[in-house]
This record gives sequence, C-alpha cells and structure tokens, in this order.
Amino acid sequence: MSFYDDWSAVLIASIVGFFLVFSALVGARLLGPFAKERGKGVSYECGMLPIGRNWAQVHVRYYIFAIMFLIFDVETIFIFPWAVIFLGANAYVFWYMFTFIVVLSLGLVYAWRRGVLEWR
Repeated sequence: MSFYDDWSAVLIASIVGFFLVFSALVGARLLGPFAKERGKGVSYECGMLPIGRNWAQVHVRYYIFAIMFLIFDVETIFIFPWAVIFLGANAYVFWYMFTFIVVLSLGLVYAWRRGVLEWR
C-alpha cells in the first residue's frame, strides 16, 4: 500500500465535508429570509421583554472549568487508541503514555491545590 492509498479516503471525506458546509452556508445566505427590524436585536427571555441590558459578565471560573474539561477530553482521545494497540506495542509506548498521564495528573493536582475545582 502506498501513501495515497492510506490517505485517499481522508482527502475525499475532507473535500466532501468542505463542499457540504460551503453549500449549506451559501444556500442559507441565498434562500434565508433577512428582515431588518428593531426587535431582532432584543434578547429573548421566555416571551417577556428583557429587563436591563442584554450583556452579562461571565466569571473566569467557567472558562477554567471548560479548559480543564477539554484537557481531559483530549486525554481520552489519546488513551482509547493506545488501549487498543497496547498488547501488541513495545514497552516504550507504555512509558510514553505513562508520562502523558503523569503530566496531566500534575496539572490536575496543581488546579486542585490552587482551589480551581472548588465551586463558590
């Protein structure tokens, strides 16, 4: 098998995916109704008129939780394929994953000790 046999499906899927997204965006722009009215800019609150401005400040704690979720989500993306090939792999593959998990665990311990995981 050559390089092109291995990656041709990825290339075809990428081209088809790009075409579908592009055609959906163009179709929405051409076929969608666009009405200019004052009420479109008002935030929706269950059919009631909003009180005050529609801008709200979000605490940085929510962003930290989101970043930590992404870190550990990426960890699972790496661990599942590793678990599939684990028995047939060399010993250094185990130590690479062990190092990866230790680094992420140190990040979790650091966040825990700094009080990031405490909900106030």
